[in-house]
Amino acid sequence: MFDKAISSIFAVKNFFDEISIVDKNGIIRYCEIFIPDMYSFTADEITGKHIFDVFKTSNEKNSEVYQVLRTGKPMILFKEDLITYKGDKVKGYSSSYPIYKDKEIVGVAVAMKVVDSNFSKEFIMIVDEDKGVKSEGRNNYTIDSLITQDPYMLEIKKKIKKIAKTDSYVLIQGKTGTGKEIVAQSIHYASNRSDKPFISQNCAAIPANLLESTLFGTEKGSFTGAITNKGLFELADGGTIFLDEINSMEISLQSKILKAIEERSIRRIGGHKNIKTDIRIIAAINEDPFESILGNRLRDDLFYRLNIVSLKLNELRERKNDIKLLTDYYIDFYNNAMNMNLKGIDQKVEKIFQDHEWRGNVRELRNIIESAFNLTESELITIEDVPDYILSKKTVKPKNIRTKMTINDDINSDNKIEYGYDELVKSFEKSLIKEALNNSKSKAEAARKLNLTRQTLNYKMEKLCIID
Repeated sequence: MFDKAISSIFAVKNFFDEISIVDKNGIIRYCEIFIPDMYSFTADEITGKHIFDVFKTSNEKNSEVYQVLRTGKPMILFKEDLITYKGDKVKGYSSSYPIYKDKEIVGVAVAMKVVDSNFSKEFIMIVDEDKGVKSEGRNNYTIDSLITQDPYMLEIKKKIKKIAKTDSYVLIQGKTGTGKEIVAQSIHYASNRSDKPFISQNCAAIPANLLESTLFGTEKGSFTGAITNKGLFELADGGTIFLDEINSMEISLQSKILKAIEERSIRRIGGHKNIKTDIRIIAAINEDPFESILGNRLRDDLFYRLNIVSLKLNELRERKNDIKLLTDYYIDFYNNAMNMNLKGIDQKVEKIFQDHEWRGNVRELRNIIESAFNLTESELITIEDVPDYILSKKTVKPKNIRTKMTINDDINSDNKIEYGYDELVKSFEKSLIKEALNNSKSKAEAARKLNLTRQTLNYKMEKLCIID
């Protein structure tokens, strides 16, 4: 019974920072924490403990878990202000759902999104390029967190300094792992809003029906289990909100974002009054914006409203001269984080890194270095310490998917002239998705081949009337 609850809640784990399963007696039966050092204990340490033994400020009267156990009704976006038995102070929002067996409540599934943690120990290595000095900084990205010696990216850093002086909206274009969030935070922390909240939301990491309430908040009674809660737009008041992968957001919700921008106010779900907001919006997109518009993934009016200032980030394979710099940087970073003393990479690995295509960009490089730190038994990272896939010249590309434009069964050669450009694009997109699904063992595999998120693939299938 708990296995089913775990698999269900894992479907949205990319949005949440912690998930747990609590049985009807209040015992934590399962826990996973996705933010390093969010607490001063691990998930394993609290599994098997009573929730009141872990969270000292909780009791039967104020605990949302016990309310769900009593009523059998879910509680959505419950405001949390917790102190743990080790003194950790954590603020955030949780959603709790009852688990049934034979019509009897046997437990509660809880998913939590952290807004603020006083005990986060993750740090950033700040590099002073002029002085060559490295030092530890707080868990915020600044312009110095953009590690580069590439001329194009150095120009981006100059633009950030200028952009930060205004409140204009910004649209960042860049592939996954190129550093879009670093740029967004750099703008915020160099601006006069730096002492106000910076709130980041990946629009692809949360289901559409939950995203609206997350952004705009809820009023009690607006739906089953709903309570009065602020959304991220209100929480970011006076500061900056960063909307990543905005092209994955449903078109209907994009129109509400546009309305919030135009009116500088929002209305909670179930609410009857507009709430004024003073926020700077920075948005990001992981593909060419005009392709998103043509593919009906991005409203053109929202694009033009957000694209006051436009920044396009290069992929790592376009800035080869940064590979060695970033490699050295992350080796320093993990030497500090793991209390190790690696000297660097050997010449063979250095050549492999230079030849690799880095489709995951800087994030891929960072992950490979971290992985090597867990495996290496010498002072240098060798080919035995890096993943097998980068030792091959093969690249990760969608398989069995045509790359040339063809006319499929929906538009045959006899009547294709009757169709306009939009119809041809939709038909081609439909044929790509069908072919990916036919040549994949699962929808998740098809999404990976198409370089789409699972949510985006589902949205496209519904829009194009494709039956799985």
